[in-house]
Amino acid sequence: MKHILLKAAAVAMLALGVTSCSDELDISSIDPKSSPSYDMMQLLAKQYATLGVTGQIGPSGDPDLSEDEGEKGFYRTVFNLEDMPSDECLWAWQNDEDVPAITNLAWTANSTRARWAYMRMAYDITLYNQFLTEESGNAGPQLSAEVRFLRALHYYYFLDLFHKAPFKLRFDISTKPTEKANVDLYNWLDRELTNIEDTLATIGSFDNSENFGRADQGAAFALHAQLALNSEVYTDGKINDYKKAKDYCDRIINSGKYALSTNTVNGFTGYEQLFMGDNDVNQQAMKEIIFPIRQDGDKTEEYAGSTFLIASTCISGMPYRNTNNYWSCYFAREDLVKKFFANSEEMPQATERQADDYKGHTEAQCIAYDDSLGISTKDVQKKAGDDRALLYMGVGGGFRTINPGQTIHNFNQGASIVKWTNLRSDLSGRHSDTFDDTDIPLFRLGVIYLTRAEAEWRLGDNAAAIADINVLRDRAHASRITNISAQLLIDEWCRETFFEGRRRSDLVRFGLFTGSGYLWDFKGGKPGGTSVDSRYKVYPIPAIDLTSNPNMTQNPGY
Repeated sequence: MKHILLKAAAVAMLALGVTSCSDELDISSIDPKSSPSYDMMQLLAKQYATLGVTGQIGPSGDPDLSEDEGEKGFYRTVFNLEDMPSDECLWAWQNDEDVPAITNLAWTANSTRARWAYMRMAYDITLYNQFLTEESGNAGPQLSAEVRFLRALHYYYFLDLFHKAPFKLRFDISTKPTEKANVDLYNWLDRELTNIEDTLATIGSFDNSENFGRADQGAAFALHAQLALNSEVYTDGKINDYKKAKDYCDRIINSGKYALSTNTVNGFTGYEQLFMGDNDVNQQAMKEIIFPIRQDGDKTEEYAGSTFLIASTCISGMPYRNTNNYWSCYFAREDLVKKFFANSEEMPQATERQADDYKGHTEAQCIAYDDSLGISTKDVQKKAGDDRALLYMGVGGGFRTINPGQTIHNFNQGASIVKWTNLRSDLSGRHSDTFDDTDIPLFRLGVIYLTRAEAEWRLGDNAAAIADINVLRDRAHASRITNISAQLLIDEWCRETFFEGRRRSDLVRFGLFTGSGYLWDFKGGKPGGTSVDSRYKVYPIPAIDLTSNPNMTQNPGY
């Protein structure tokens, strides 16, 4: 399947009529039947490729959607809405469109970035509906179930981000989508995932080099567990499905088909290997990854997947990045540093003089200088007592401060996030100087352990929750916990999953995203943070869809 997935962008796609906001979205065509012939597996590959590519010919030039193609990818749009407004990271270039509003939790009904995510998900669902309407008979039950999973995944993100969706299950340009929201959308997702479970390949079937990246039962179970964990949020407290969340985690963990990546290889910890350029061939990384978004620097050139994650977090001169693509955009908020260092100033870091002394030297000299000063990422991990502290404030790339102070204007106003890298654990070469090879683990076993721990805690089984958290802390070589609380859990979510595109959702579930119960720098637009209105728990429905589809209504407060 790897070969098929990586060829996906080459499948011929022309002419599509789409309902609702189609004219405004300027959706490009995806009718495979406009080609004289097509292969069913290539057509299936296009369905998966929408997760990781943005058009027909590579990173730009023939986009699925109009405007800035790189900004319109599925993962990038969702990631920015989840992590940019959170306590984890800041985008250096505040003059970029809609960035200040998202950074500060101050967006309006005209939010550009909310519209981009809405458009991408609506486009992808239309693609899936066309496949399911026109090709199910040719594809057969299992392939159709895989596409139904992809459609459910997108409806899940509609529910998470907007609490409603323009809902439609058939490709039919004569009718507009209806609005399905909150309890109704939650219940549909619950039923849909249950209905496709037995038709998908058995759990763990695709955890191999031939099929890595396809959805089997493990992917459906993982999505179902995540849906159930957020049940009270998505249904306004009407449904409590924590037991279901735990049960689906049990099915994954007890299956024996997956295992945590634990062994250090060539100096890279098991945790680090999950986010490296060879995580699709590294057997222990693959064993933890339940469902990835496939990426390849040669065959899936993009600006909206792992290239975005790596390029946005590095600046020229930084070591261990294995790329020549330096965007210098995302850096850590001090609040993220504090998850590993209660006193952020205790994090190993270069002085301004040390950074100035390094300028103009090679990467090898930078690494040697960092090591001699005790300020490398390895030193950060050692001082934090946690392998997951993948942060950098060494000499490479210039002097960094721990926070921006009063205004955000420079990439070096915080620690660099070095969780994602194009390095390979086997020390082999990269495929491209510009585009990255690292697959994105959308679901992985480490997150399943943490999901089960929270579900157990909410069900009152503290001992089981502590045991599951300690499984992850053991893997990270962090000290074990003996007590559990809401604060410990939400902090552990950050330590385990920071910069993986889910932080907003976790903060909302703990009642900390809005209001004044938890403040972080620039929450509400002020250094040190301030309270924000509860309407920011969800994003607004784009005006463009409200205008074109009278079935849709705006969210409260917008």
